[in-house]
Amino acid sequence: MALNYQYLSVPLQRKEPLMTNLSSKELRRLRGLAHSLRPVVIVAGKRLAPAVLDELDRALSDHELIKVKVSVGDRVQRESIILSICQQSGAHLIQRIGNIATLLRSNPQADPRKSNLLRNR
Repeated sequence: MALNYQYLSVPLQRKEPLMTNLSSKELRRLRGLAHSLRPVVIVAGKRLAPAVLDELDRALSDHELIKVKVSVGDRVQRESIILSICQQSGAHLIQRIGNIATLLRSNPQADPRKSNLLRNR
């Protein structure tokens, strides 16, 4: 990944990569499952370095539903980084509160002991 994400200037858009087409009942269930989760990936000073994207991919593959903490700049910068995360990883934004984003990417071969979706059925 040879992309430079230091200064993203993406306008605030909540289109398809971010918002899912899940029902409000399903979104509410996912937000409830994510309530007790802690952020497993933290994006900070180095922004979206390849190591951060690799860890994000591993976490989404293992857990499916995760929280990501984005401790960078102002609201516009955080939104653009979250948009980039969703586009790069293929994840859907379930919820964003402040600098914490809840992401979902389904994995049919998820380990039931690690998956936040399969453990809480």
